[in-house]
Amino acid sequence: MNAVHVIDFESIFRNAPIGMCVSENRVIQASNLFLANMFGYPAESLCGLSFSVLYPSTDEFERTGARIVPIMNALGHYSDERIMKRANGELFWCHVTGKSMIRTEVHAAGIWTFEDLSAKRPVTAALPPREREIAALLVEGKTSKQIGRQVGLSPRTVEMHRAKLMRKFCAATSSELVNRLLGVARGPAPITGATSDTAAVSEA
Repeated sequence: MNAVHVIDFESIFRNAPIGMCVSENRVIQASNLFLANMFGYPAESLCGLSFSVLYPSTDEFERTGARIVPIMNALGHYSDERIMKRANGELFWCHVTGKSMIRTEVHAAGIWTFEDLSAKRPVTAALPPREREIAALLVEGKTSKQIGRQVGLSPRTVEMHRAKLMRKFCAATSSELVNRLLGVARGPAPITGATSDTAAVSEA
């Protein structure tokens, strides 16, 4: 008789080659080694911390949490590509996927994975929170109207942010902007210094 092989799921979770965590009400309850390394934290130190420590700003943490709810309610899962923050303050593009364990209470309990995209998509310009958020949605192929509905802005305001992004990335068209955000197209160095644009629109 063949021996029954016992699968050590805890070991698999801890050593999986992708960042993983379990959350309750947006607080990390368990995380694996890959996630801690990705964000530059000592092993186990993320447990008990709010997801907010992984975001560039509190506003982005709050807005993303609100944006997740209707999508998770409809589909039971969520994914996007967004700019996140390491422990040393470095910003990087990250692919995030999550599944709610309680369909009627999206943030009550969830399983999340994080993939570091920085090797193929570096953050090449200093952007305020709103522009980071809109850049991520442009990369997903969303229109100004769709982005406006998702982030609570008018399509015209989204277009203004898009125009500012195009100037910063020296892009002549929207498709060229997306390619530069993706790291596909190369051109003049993006404008990285603080400008009146970055100061004025961070909460628009």
